Amino acid sequence: MLPIATSIKPKQTPYMNHFLIAANVVVFLLSMHFVIDMRTAKHALDLRPWAEPFMLLSDHPSIWQFVTYAFLHGGFMHIFGNMFFLYMFGNNVNDKLGHIGYLCFYLGGAVFSGIGYTLISSNPILGASGAVAAVTGAYLVLFPKTLITVVYWFIFIGTVEIRAMYFIALKLIFFDNVLMADPSQNIAYNAHLAGYGFGILSIIGLLSIGLIDGGYIDLWFMLKQWNRRRQFHDAVSDGYNPHRPNAVRKSVSSRVEDTPAVSPQQQQIMDFRSQISGAMNSRNAGQAAGLYLELLEIDSSQTLPRQLQLDIANQLMAEGKWQPSADAYQKFLAQYSSYEHAEQVHLMLGLLYSRYLNHPQEAMEHLNKAKDKLSDPNQKAMCQQEIDQLQSQS
Repeated sequence: MLPIATSIKPKQTPYMNHFLIAANVVVFLLSMHFVIDMRTAKHALDLRPWAEPFMLLSDHPSIWQFVTYAFLHGGFMHIFGNMFFLYMFGNNVNDKLGHIGYLCFYLGGAVFSGIGYTLISSNPILGASGAVAAVTGAYLVLFPKTLITVVYWFIFIGTVEIRAMYFIALKLIFFDNVLMADPSQNIAYNAHLAGYGFGILSIIGLLSIGLIDGGYIDLWFMLKQWNRRRQFHDAVSDGYNPHRPNAVRKSVSSRVEDTPAVSPQQQQIMDFRSQISGAMNSRNAGQAAGLYLELLEIDSSQTLPRQLQLDIANQLMAEGKWQPSADAYQKFLAQYSSYEHAEQVHLMLGLLYSRYLNHPQEAMEHLNKAKDKLSDPNQKAMCQQEIDQLQSQS
C-alpha cells in the first residue's frame, strides 16, 4: 500500500522541505560512487571514503554524527523512498511549523531517532528514515482526519482513501515497523519507532502549551474532546450534571419535579456549537469549519445561526470541500428561506454543482433561481455563462 496524495495542500510554498529534499539528494550524489564487486564483477554503489566518518557509529559516536548520518543514503531506492515520504507528509508540516521551526523539528527528529537506535544497536547507521518518521508522526498529530489516497495491489490494483490517523498508525507504524519487522533485514526499525515517537509526542506537547495552533482538528484537540465527553458521561450516568455544580442529587423516590437532565449527546452538541462560535469570533474559520463537520457526525440535522452557517459554508468552499460546502448552503436555504440575498447562495450552489460535483440538473435549478434576482452585473454574467455552458453540454 503506497500513499500517493493527501486531501490538503499547504497554504504557502514549503521552501524548507524542498531545501531538505534537495540537500539530501545533493549529498547522496556527492557521497556515493560506483565500485566493482569482485565476487560478481558487477558495478555497485558504495560510500566514498570521505563520507564514512559521517555515518552514525553506534559503538563510539561523535556528536555531529547524530545529524550528518541523516543526510547519507545507501542506494537509489533508499533515498527515493525517504524523499518520497518526506515530500508526501513534510510539505504540510512545514506549512504548519514555519521554515525555521520545521528545520529544527527535522533535525531534532534525526537526533532523537539516532539516540533511540544507539541505545539498542551497535551497528553503524545512515539515512533520513528516522527524521522522515518524525515528520510523518507530526502529520498524524496535526492532520489526523485528512484523507490519504493509497494505491493498493493484491489481486486487483486500485486506490482507496484512508484517514491519516489510521493509515500512519496502523500501516506505517504498527504493521511496517512492529508486526512485519524482520531482524535479518538491514533496516533500522528502532530508529523509525524512535522518530515516530519523537514526532508524535513533541507536536502534542507543542499543541498542549499553545506554541502552535492545530488549525484543523488536531489529535490533541480530539483527545481533549474525548476526555471531556468521558467525564461528562460518567458524571451524568451517576445522576450529577457537572454544568450545574450546586445542584442537589435527588433520590429515585423524590417527588420534586425538575427540568429533565440534558443528555450527553445534547450537551456535546451544545459544546460544539459554542466552540464553533468561539472559533469564528477568534477569526479561526478553518477550525470552526472542522468543528462544524464534527458536529454533523453527531447530529446531521444541525443548523447554525444564520450568519455563522453562511460563513461556515463559505469556508468549506474556500477549503475545496465541495460536497460539505454544498450541504451547508442547502441547510442555510432550508432554514433561512427569507434571506435577503438568497440569490447569491443559489449562485454559489449552482457553481458548486456544475463545476465540482457534476450534478447539472441541480446546478440548472439553482442558477435559474439566481439569474433573475442577481443585481451585480458580473454575477449575472457569470450565472448566464454557466447556464449557457450547461445547456450546450446537454
